[in-house]
Amino acid sequence: MAAVDLGAIFKAYDVRGTYPDQLDEAVAAAVGRAFARQQGTPRIVVGRDMRPSGPSLVEAFSDGARSVGAEVVDIGVVSTDLLYFASGHLDAPAAMFTASHNPAAYNGIKLCGRAARPIGIESGLGEIAEEVGAHVGEPLAPARAERVEADLWPAWVQHVHSFIDVPGLRALRVVADVANGMGALVAPRVFADLPIELEVLYPELDGTFPNHPADPINPANLVDLQRRVRETGADVGLAFDGDADRVFLVDERGGVLSGSTTTALVAASLLDRHPGETVLFNLICSRAVPEVIAEHGGVGVRTRVGHSFIKQVMAQTGAIFGGEHSGHYYYRDNFRADSGVITALIVLELLSHGTEPLSTVSAPFQRYAASGEHNSPVEDPARVLARVRERLIGDGVVIDELDGLTADLGSWWFNLRPSNTEPLLRVNVEAADEVSCARHLAEVRAMIEEAR
Repeated sequence: MAAVDLGAIFKAYDVRGTYPDQLDEAVAAAVGRAFARQQGTPRIVVGRDMRPSGPSLVEAFSDGARSVGAEVVDIGVVSTDLLYFASGHLDAPAAMFTASHNPAAYNGIKLCGRAARPIGIESGLGEIAEEVGAHVGEPLAPARAERVEADLWPAWVQHVHSFIDVPGLRALRVVADVANGMGALVAPRVFADLPIELEVLYPELDGTFPNHPADPINPANLVDLQRRVRETGADVGLAFDGDADRVFLVDERGGVLSGSTTTALVAASLLDRHPGETVLFNLICSRAVPEVIAEHGGVGVRTRVGHSFIKQVMAQTGAIFGGEHSGHYYYRDNFRADSGVITALIVLELLSHGTEPLSTVSAPFQRYAASGEHNSPVEDPARVLARVRERLIGDGVVIDELDGLTADLGSWWFNLRPSNTEPLLRVNVEAADEVSCARHLAEVRAMIEEAR
């Protein structure tokens, strides 16, 4: 077979590439074999999203795992958060075939250990890549274990409902834009027995994404949801990504809640019921998040960006909850895994405690202006970071390097992080208001230009 550029598809947190030129059945089979050997468990759970390449990739992966004696439990077409639940519920390693929010040409594999333990490039994925590189394309041994099917949807829905007081919910109108992704299965099942009037936009499972990309962090992909929420007088809009592990919320006016605002909102709700608990937030979250955690009697812990890091810190600290600005929200009682729909339910429960709309409830948590994440292409990110750091030293700027470079300049702050896969720096700025935020973003971009 042709040489495979594994460096292009083995990312920091998963395997991801275009099908079939980067990720094909031969690679999937080799990953299945390597993963089963590494985990050394009698069975592995496998699920997939709605992408057309999913069935053949799952079959190849399963053949690889079975060739070294691992039984494969195929849970079918599911969301990634259901896959993580299955890993915890069955106490087995798991593989989810999805490319999340990426375009139709892509597919990928998210791997986790038993009880949804994260596997990233620094926690096992690198070793899998090495074995795949050494053995991809080699014939598989005959299957030494079975491939069986299991339906975990009912158990998962019951689990998700356990995070809220179901009888305490009031009647609410919800519009969910699932973008032809896995939210089309998630939302109707989760809300079926609740006092929720649900409308689903683009509910047909279609991995070609004919209506708009399944990437809710891009404001352009929220326009349809915002319009429909306003047209119908809905209480809440939910925007899921392709594999439905992320969610962004839209209020009754069509306003979009940032991941930071939702993190603060959920943190406050959980801490009011569980005072003194630890809550995690990544370092590009708004300053409002640690402020809210402290105000509600919690212990805030700042982390690097990325699910592998957050899950590790959650295990170390026993944190009840963790949030990322990108729309990932993690729960201790969900095997420390992230779930968009659990987050949506907690917000709906919060709204049920009173009659105020989401725009009013969320307003106290929207305290600063954020630039959003901007990418600056540079040939040598490490050199540029070092030069920016040198420029800032001695100006009374507080600098930390937990993840890239974060500079606190008093009334505003910024973070520069190198991409894991491309020669660019990711820029985030937060300031007191929109005007000053835009001005400071321009200043940071100028620093980067000067440091090239």
